Amino acid sequence: MAFDKRTSGLLLHVTSLPGRHGSGDLGNEAIAFVDFAKRARQRWWQMLPVGPIGPPPGYSPYTSSSSHAGEPMLISPDLLREAGLLTDDQAAPSKQANPGKVRYRPILKHRTKQLRQAYDNVASASRSQRSKVEQFCEAQRGWLDDVALFFALKHAYNDRPWWEWDRKVARRDPAALKNVWQSLAGEIRYQQFVQYQFRAQWQRLHDHARRQKVGLIGDVPIFVAHDSVDVWCARHLFKLDRAGMPTRVSGYPPDPFSKKGQLWGHPQYAWSAHEREGFAWWTHRFAGTLELFDAVRIDHFLGFDRVWSIPAKGADARKGRWVDTPGRALFLAMRAKLGKLPIIAEDLGRLTDRAAKLRDDAGFPGMRIMLFAAGGDYHRPYSYPTNSVAYTGTHDNDTVVGFYRSLKPPGRRQMLKFFGATSPETLPESMLRMLHNSPANTVITPIQDVLGLDGKHRMNVPGTEAGNWVWRATPDMLKPTGADRLADLTRLYGRA
Repeated sequence: MAFDKRTSGLLLHVTSLPGRHGSGDLGNEAIAFVDFAKRARQRWWQMLPVGPIGPPPGYSPYTSSSSHAGEPMLISPDLLREAGLLTDDQAAPSKQANPGKVRYRPILKHRTKQLRQAYDNVASASRSQRSKVEQFCEAQRGWLDDVALFFALKHAYNDRPWWEWDRKVARRDPAALKNVWQSLAGEIRYQQFVQYQFRAQWQRLHDHARRQKVGLIGDVPIFVAHDSVDVWCARHLFKLDRAGMPTRVSGYPPDPFSKKGQLWGHPQYAWSAHEREGFAWWTHRFAGTLELFDAVRIDHFLGFDRVWSIPAKGADARKGRWVDTPGRALFLAMRAKLGKLPIIAEDLGRLTDRAAKLRDDAGFPGMRIMLFAAGGDYHRPYSYPTNSVAYTGTHDNDTVVGFYRSLKPPGRRQMLKFFGATSPETLPESMLRMLHNSPANTVITPIQDVLGLDGKHRMNVPGTEAGNWVWRATPDMLKPTGADRLADLTRLYGRA
């Protein structure tokens, strides 16, 4: 089982890697980070979802237009150049590239230009390269055909959502789709080429990580975007009206942090339809994810016990209601087809006894967050169960230093005292020591906390759109000396 031994890992999204192209990608910097993790004696590299990111202004990796496709921005221009698909000039970075921050709009535009240039250059590539693309298309057509067609149509309709397309195309009329396959053949082949390049570069990274004995942990958001391949291809599996618009949407009820609750807006699942089909959609989704990753974290695992269902026309989340979901039957069905699942259950929030039992009966480790230790014993390191994954914080939290600075003086003093730190500067290391010394089998540390960075380096602020997912590490941050310090800690507490 993936999480039955004492191990440790690092949390860093691919876009946060250093490099010259304005955003981290699957190129040599990703290989170098695996080597950094290996030197630090880390067993895991956890990242955020790697599917196509959401629309502006959020660009969220948790609002993806496909649960199977890869994000084109993660494809390395340097590796395309090495493959002979881009010239040196064509592979040059955007003039607007920022080494410390992802500027999504110009970087996405520049990467798309480079990918289209690479596709145009395929004609002069070797026969073996073209053959590999063809073999990939045949082997992956179970998901690739729909993905390529969807994104070709998005291009043809100037990125309008699928429910605003021609009515017959939106409803997937067979005759209409046949005509589209013919009229958009060139664009469809381009979209297939993009996904091939993503998978080829991913496989290169994954093979290297396996050789170094560093496992990759992915992230599966429980919900999918309304404007997605998944909803367009399987409308009957979602709560939609005849026009394809959601009748119930996702969110979270009001709490002390949000008086109106959280309105996420994803369409709710038609769970009875999933049950009738033996949860085939879910099995297909997880099987695809586990081709890329050695283990996965389920974002909002509590939604497999019950979800907060909100009327689609509601202005906020206050008029929602709890709806039970068939998580037990779903995980039994997936286990029967996929075997024992290497899953981390993100069980943060209102964890009911029933949801905890669902998690434990499935054998999934839950999550514990050291930054929440002031809230009671549940998140204090001495109480962590062996079968749990413990973090200083996640991508949704401030850094350790940033969190400390957000507290009032009494809270700061209490935090230093609890974690045995003599100053704010020594707090991250003190917390890392306590984390690694905890009973939890698995501990994961955001790279920002390994480096002792302040709140300016935070990845995401929940409930906001602009300014998230932009942080990048710089090359000077990932020094061998930093890896060696973490390796010493890892060995000391029996996690190497």
